[in-house]
Amino acid sequence: MDLRPACCSSTLLLLVVALLLPFCANAASNVYIVYMGEKKHDDPAMVTASHHDMLASILGSKDEALKSIVYSYMHGFSGFAAKLTDPQAEELKKHPGVVSVKPNTYHTVHITRSWDFLGLGYNQPSGILSKANYGEDVIIGIVDSGIWPESRSFDDSGYGPVPKRWKGVCQAGEAFNATSCNRKIIGARWYTKDVVLANLSSSEYMSPRDANGHGTHTASTAAGVARGGAPRARVAVYKACWTNAQGVASCSNAGVLAAMDDAVGDGVDVLSLSLGGMFESPGSLHLVARGVTVVFSAGNSGPVPGTVEHASPWVISVAAGTVDRSFPTEISLGNGEKLVGQSLYHDDVPAVNSNDFHSLVYAASCDEKALAAVNVTGKVALCFLPLEAAASPPGTAVNHALVGLFKAKAKGMIFAQYSNNRLDTVQTFCEGDLVCVLLDYHLAYRILVGYVVEASSPVVKISPAKSVVGDWVLSPRVADFSGRGPSVAFPAILKPDIAAPGVGILAAKGDSYQFMSGTSMACPHVCTDQIALVTDRFGMPIQAEGAPRKVADPFDFGGGHINPERAVDPGLVYDINPKEFTKFFNCTLSRDDDCLQDIGKLYLLNLPSIAVPDLKDSVTVWRTVTNVGQVKATYQAKIEAPTGVTMSVDPSVITFKKGGRQTKTFKVTFKARQRVQGGYTFGSLTWLDGYTHSVRIPAAVRTVIQEFFADTS
Repeated sequence: MDLRPACCSSTLLLLVVALLLPFCANAASNVYIVYMGEKKHDDPAMVTASHHDMLASILGSKDEALKSIVYSYMHGFSGFAAKLTDPQAEELKKHPGVVSVKPNTYHTVHITRSWDFLGLGYNQPSGILSKANYGEDVIIGIVDSGIWPESRSFDDSGYGPVPKRWKGVCQAGEAFNATSCNRKIIGARWYTKDVVLANLSSSEYMSPRDANGHGTHTASTAAGVARGGAPRARVAVYKACWTNAQGVASCSNAGVLAAMDDAVGDGVDVLSLSLGGMFESPGSLHLVARGVTVVFSAGNSGPVPGTVEHASPWVISVAAGTVDRSFPTEISLGNGEKLVGQSLYHDDVPAVNSNDFHSLVYAASCDEKALAAVNVTGKVALCFLPLEAAASPPGTAVNHALVGLFKAKAKGMIFAQYSNNRLDTVQTFCEGDLVCVLLDYHLAYRILVGYVVEASSPVVKISPAKSVVGDWVLSPRVADFSGRGPSVAFPAILKPDIAAPGVGILAAKGDSYQFMSGTSMACPHVCTDQIALVTDRFGMPIQAEGAPRKVADPFDFGGGHINPERAVDPGLVYDINPKEFTKFFNCTLSRDDDCLQDIGKLYLLNLPSIAVPDLKDSVTVWRTVTNVGQVKATYQAKIEAPTGVTMSVDPSVITFKKGGRQTKTFKVTFKARQRVQGGYTFGSLTWLDGYTHSVRIPAAVRTVIQEFFADTS
């Protein structure tokens, strides 16, 4: 669940800045992050002392350095965060041991049935979950808003001792002591050194305890006993996200880096970060270099192109998809017609008796202006104004309608929208005094034109929702809010990487459970590398929500939707040494002329995808696959060329005859068939062994005539 507003303007930008300022230090002395490169440190005390010495050379004394330093980073990389004035930061950049000095930034959090949908149900004893012993002793680190330890999802009954390789701690604090950790929650840390505590929400806890609920939800989705993807895994909590007095949950880059650094030293296997921001973090590369899988959410600013977040090639960026569950709700009109919408309405809601008819009134968009012209008190309002959808998409319009109808004491809301799912959005307002039903424009038109305008006193009855799962539900679909490619920072890296369930995910929040949607919810579903699918259970192409709904492409879901069962035996993998990322990583710290040229050739990295943003005449890339399947195997290349492009593979047949992790290298050549300054088109390369393995990677290609200029229009 993304806590950021869905629209953007100069006024909104000022508002966001104002909301985030309470987290910052004073304007004269801001927090800067000093990166000093990759170094191994065996003695933390010596590291901290060396950081103090360097800072003292700039500030004039060790006392000033002690007051200035916020965090020392020593496990994943060498560096520190410190409170500095702008001139001091500039002076520090000149120090011979410093690679970069960057101002601290802030990032918002991205806020069952899903695991059964993925084929990881408890009732499948021969499946992957059983074979993996339900994630026994895998240590999953969660960087988020903390955890609610009393939740049943973190019960440690039946767990054995904490793995001996674990080196973390359980930091006590407000309403959180040593017994709050157990054999399930094996570690917890919290970070406030760069946070102005006086400006935090009064509901916050100075401890790893989760006041926001976001961290608890993501942790229970990944590893909760009831019911996470790896229910026997251990959880390590890193609270780097805090809620301010305005209700905005934010995470400082300095605090997130400290959490990443501690996670390396503590011994996590997987690190899940459902956090926003288009930043490239030095901590994530060093985690990956040490064998830790790092998973980020892809952002909630879709379906607009170019909104995907976390474009680093060494991390997994996860898009959000739907699951095969819906909540149909019958709408009975006074003329006897019955229609079906979607809601989370249950029959113990006190505001509406499901056996009664209530007055139905048309209220256009149901925003403040529209409600001023119609009386909705005690009535059910029909909110239907499709011509305003371009200026006020459903994610924004439904929020305005909910606030207005709640204040007006309406009985219910029937809200018309284009293809997307907003049930979790309406849940907060629609649990007690307001019944909310979502439906499409076509049905809303039938209600309005076929009944409301003809009836003298239109009435409606809303029945409690039913729960439907399985083949009746079109799924998976990419959620409309899910961040889309291409990456605006690094278009030669295809992002997002993969899609996972992120709509209507039921997981822990406090002592209870709640549905939430967002790439935050999708992120913890991906705790290892996965095989992806591009078709649904019927073999039809996966669709993407938006305006309009369309067939999904690699900028919607990367390689496709995760398929954990096929990940057990992928056949071939695209392996890469983290050292290959080093030059690119240095270019994220400073953009000189060499970097601009190198970043343009990022498609040469051995990634399981290809993105060529600047095809003039021809481009050739190389890829290497590693055989992890049968010792003797032959694979044939199957090509789907992007429209307007000729695509070839050499060799088109690869054969493995020896044991071990044998590799084969091949080249892929793209040639423009027409000289145009155009948009992206999509294709794929699939290696088939003729038996069980189908190893597919997506390709996105844009032809250009002039560099650094996309469209001619």
